[in-house]
Amino acid sequence: MTLHVESAGHGPPLVLLHGWAMHCGVWGPLIPHLAKRWRVHAVDLPGHGHSAPLTPFTLDGIVRALAKAFAAEEATLTVLGWSLGGQVAMRWARAWPERVATLALVCTTPRFVAGDDWPHAMSRQTLVRFGDELHVAWKPTVQRFLTLQMRGSEHGHATLAALRHQLFARGEPAPRALSAALDLLLTTDLRADVGSIAQPALVVAGGRDTLTLPAAGEWLAATLPNARLALIAGAAHAPFLSHPAAFDRALSDFLDGR
Repeated sequence: MTLHVESAGHGPPLVLLHGWAMHCGVWGPLIPHLAKRWRVHAVDLPGHGHSAPLTPFTLDGIVRALAKAFAAEEATLTVLGWSLGGQVAMRWARAWPERVATLALVCTTPRFVAGDDWPHAMSRQTLVRFGDELHVAWKPTVQRFLTLQMRGSEHGHATLAALRHQLFARGEPAPRALSAALDLLLTTDLRADVGSIAQPALVVAGGRDTLTLPAAGEWLAATLPNARLALIAGAAHAPFLSHPAAFDRALSDFLDGR
């Protein structure tokens, strides 16, 4: 399949991967700044935005599509993944370490659902309920999911408004694709893989994130062999929108090697 990619700027390549139900337009406020120093490639994941669905919707299938999309890129890649995009970024880095040189993992987790040995997540029942409701009334279900992402944020109302504005800016996503992507969130567990992802990594966590708990970010930063943690106090699940100055400072310091 062919992924929709929007590119801007000049410099080393920086790939941006969004989260569930969104599209690459969510990065709009960041791109003009990043494009001053990077060749920014914002990707619509399969079944989101302008990219066609992928059947079956799997991390390995997404990674293969990404590898194809960037096969002609000579330089190694820095990959910034948010939420679901962070899981994709980790799988890509592990599968293609010769292509993915650096990671920035934003409000993501190796596992989105809680279990007896993984308390740093939402309950399985919460995500299953979202899946059931998708089949009945998908639009309000997705909007409630956005609300959950912003719960507790210092600037939650403004950030939620920005996400809702972007949600259908590229047309309506296919409910089947959303359901398949949600199933991926329910079933993915990357904990066994994290210790073998050796690339330099920045883990950005929101101090008030109720979707990917701060403890999940702390675990990632401690378990990845070459990682650092940036905890943004007061932020929920989208710190790049709610706290852009703090996010930019953390990302710039990391990419500049400070």
